[in-house]
Amino acid sequence: MDIIVCIKQVPDAKDVRLDPETNTLSREGVQSIMNPFDRHALEEAVRLKEKYGGSVTVLSMGPPQAEEVLREAVACGADQAILVSDRAFAGADTWATTYTLALAVKQIGPFDLILCGKQAIDGDTAQVGPGLAWRLDIPFVTCVRKIVSREAKLMRLERLTDDGHDQLEVELPALLTVVKEINEPRVPSLKGKMKAKKMTIPRLDAEALGADPARLGLAGSTTRVVRVFAPRLGRGERTMLQGTVDEVVEQLVERLTPYL
Repeated sequence: MDIIVCIKQVPDAKDVRLDPETNTLSREGVQSIMNPFDRHALEEAVRLKEKYGGSVTVLSMGPPQAEEVLREAVACGADQAILVSDRAFAGADTWATTYTLALAVKQIGPFDLILCGKQAIDGDTAQVGPGLAWRLDIPFVTCVRKIVSREAKLMRLERLTDDGHDQLEVELPALLTVVKEINEPRVPSLKGKMKAKKMTIPRLDAEALGADPARLGLAGSTTRVVRVFAPRLGRGERTMLQGTVDEVVEQLVERLTPYL
């Protein structure tokens, strides 16, 4: 079973601060880590490889320093790692990102499964996984909490919902995004760390991907981040409504009516 795992290097959420002058995220002095949801995707890929055989390739799009999380992934059991990196990719939104990742996946070659984390903790859009599946024209399932079984080209899953879970079947090749409930990630082994340290990680730039420059980075993005700001602390004015249920409903309707 050949699996591709998409991972992202993100700033540690505990240390993220806003620059009051520019209203943008200040990354100076902030440690970068593997996106936590992607860590669960990686763990599930390694478990599937151990159960069914095959290989795990980790793929990341980012600056050169993103190589750190790729080596960490190899130390945790991945077989190969590829970094998609080019200054032309800077400023990419999820639309441009999925275009670039799709080109990279096609270069990797045939696969049975792509695993992604549910979302990245820096952007929180949860759009890259489904968007990549759409680019590749393959089925996808989001918020997978358990992979029940795999028989030939059919995989049985449980998808987390607000009030329980759905039981689904999906035909391979497919893309899944996973939630943290799916597993408990392992720590890197000493043997894995040694392998990761020695490994040469290939890099794919825009030219190697054969990408259209107009569809990359900021130029290829359909959205723009205009401003980032911290929510105001504290609560606004509060009013306690008292009486019977019917009386409270009448009061509530009366207070909300001017805003409708």
